[in-house]
This record gives sequence, C-alpha cells and structure tokens, in this order.
Amino acid sequence: MTKRITQQLTYDAPLADVAAMLREETFRDAVCARQRVLNHTVTVHADGDAADVQITREQKVEGIPSFATKFVGESITITTRENWADLTTGTYDVGIPDKPGHISGAVSLTEVDGKTVETVDLKIQVSVPLVGGKLEAIVADLLEAALRTEHEVGVKHLAR
Repeated sequence: MTKRITQQLTYDAPLADVAAMLREETFRDAVCARQRVLNHTVTVHADGDAADVQITREQKVEGIPSFATKFVGESITITTRENWADLTTGTYDVGIPDKPGHISGAVSLTEVDGKTVETVDLKIQVSVPLVGGKLEAIVADLLEAALRTEHEVGVKHLAR
C-alpha cells in the first residue's frame, strides 16, 4: 500500500533566492525551531548548483490516535535528505529509523513572473499489516503540516 502527496509552495521571490534559502543551515534551523522539535542537526554540502541537505530531528508525538502511538512512541526521530542535482530538481528521502515506513519522492523549483513554486511530490509507504493505510494517512497529514510550516518560515525569511 502506498499513499502519495503533492504540495506546491509558492514564494514571492526569484528561483535563485529560493534555492539559496533551501540550502541555508540557518533557514533549516529556523524551520526546526518553528516546528518545536526537541533537538535537531542540519548538514548542508554544496558543490556548485548541486547540494545535499540533511536534517535529523527528534519530535514529540502529539495529536495522533492511540493505535499509532504504539508504533511511534512518545517521540520520533526523522531524517530528511534533499539531494539537489542542480538549482531546480532534486530527490526527497525521509526515513524514520527503526520504524516500518519510508517516504521518497522528488522536489523541484520553477519560476514564473518572479515567483517560485516549490513542488514536493512524495510516496509514503508503511509496512504494517492491517493498519498500514491508516498510518500512511497520519504520516501524510504530518508531512503536509511540516511542509506548510516550512513554507511559512520561508515566506518570512525571503521577505527580509
């Protein structure tokens, strides 16, 4: 079973500015602070227009059904890796160590009339008999909320 989500996040800024923001450790730190993570690490390795952005964060688990809490516990560690081939396209990989699931997909940036759209297209797969589909839906909701928060922080960051 696999669930798919696509988010389009529009920034009122040129593509080069959005790409630079997504490669800034200080921006990623601000996103983690806004998400109220318990602790986190951000590592960015850039090579020309290519970049590898890795974020590991531990988050308190709140507001999910009790059956899901059995699988994730009181807190969860999430590792996110965005591997940008260039300024406009990359892969997106999210792992939850020691948990039965995986999230992967693509991320891209496109600019039209000075505005940039970041498109995140992800497939969520949770391999748990009977409740995998329900867990995938919960993970999708959490990911969408995290992307919305990242967008809110990004809009403010770019406005400075």
